[in-house]
Amino acid sequence: MYNDNRIVMTLDAGGTNLVFSAIRGGNEIVTPITLPSCACNLEQCLGQLATGFSRIREQLTEAPVAISFAFPGPADYSAGIIGNLPNFPSFRGGVALGPYLEEKFGIPVFINNDGDLFAYGEALTGALPEVNLRLEKAGSIKRYKNLLGVTLGTGFGAGVVINGDLLMGDNAAGGDIWCFRNKKHQQYIVEESVSIRAVQHVYRELSSDTSALTPKDIFDIAEGTRPGNQDAARRAFAELGEMAGDAIAQAITLIDGLVVIGGGLTGAAKYFMPALLEEMNSETGMMDGSRFSRLQSKAFNLDDEADFNRFARGEAVKIPVPGSDRQVDYDPCKRIGVMISKQGASRSVALGAYVYALNHL
Repeated sequence: MYNDNRIVMTLDAGGTNLVFSAIRGGNEIVTPITLPSCACNLEQCLGQLATGFSRIREQLTEAPVAISFAFPGPADYSAGIIGNLPNFPSFRGGVALGPYLEEKFGIPVFINNDGDLFAYGEALTGALPEVNLRLEKAGSIKRYKNLLGVTLGTGFGAGVVINGDLLMGDNAAGGDIWCFRNKKHQQYIVEESVSIRAVQHVYRELSSDTSALTPKDIFDIAEGTRPGNQDAARRAFAELGEMAGDAIAQAITLIDGLVVIGGGLTGAAKYFMPALLEEMNSETGMMDGSRFSRLQSKAFNLDDEADFNRFARGEAVKIPVPGSDRQVDYDPCKRIGVMISKQGASRSVALGAYVYALNHL
């Protein structure tokens, strides 16, 4: 599939800029084109979309077979209709973007959200095959088919892939964990504690520093390379990890697969991953006083070599088949792995869009 010679045109859509490209065989084959979004004027925005894809097509030596890209929701993605978007005010009331582009270019158009395409890209070209290959090389009998992909950045995005299929949901809202209840502030959604604004808010609250600091600034303070309250900076990222871990634990209880994390905040993983794993492996209980792990499976940090080795080893044994001399492999250790994306969210989204189009043509 990834050596497929068919060409798919892609788009990275933001409220400020639109970045157009094209992929063949899993590789970008054109010079990307960036145009202003003109998000406040529908006619201008649609014009920019048509212009961008037209200029990409002019660079191609062969005709593309589809257009596939991520676009913010709410949306009816299967119908290609985009709803009311804060960053695209001209789309209020709904815009049939997919059908518009299909009429303009005469090829199928596939639109999904970035969390879904991130998960899809990681499941088919990133984390899932990577982990299964590592398990095979380690001699483990364990293999994984399901994945929860989450992105940490401006918001808390997510997507779910079950046995190679992207979970869309009946309302194009599958995998939307951003609106889970917030563990610490139960009157709010979890995204209020798992986002760029959350790190900034917690740091301001703990340090009393009202400066307009970016997450990179706060990370540098945590590292000790920028003046500031180092303890507050580290605690700001740790709180994000705890809140994300609570939401991920709830989601993975239903999905039972690997977890891969991408997005702009993953550069601070050293400060949020310990709290995230600790929360996932925390305890709950019953009214009779008994205590046990909140997850049926233990969560392991696959980016830590020692933890991966324990994850790969499990508790594999040979057990006899009753009434015969034969033995079979059995691993009673229930476990899931958590890791940071190696190929990065942007490439995973692009590859997810590419593969999604090829799989649905």
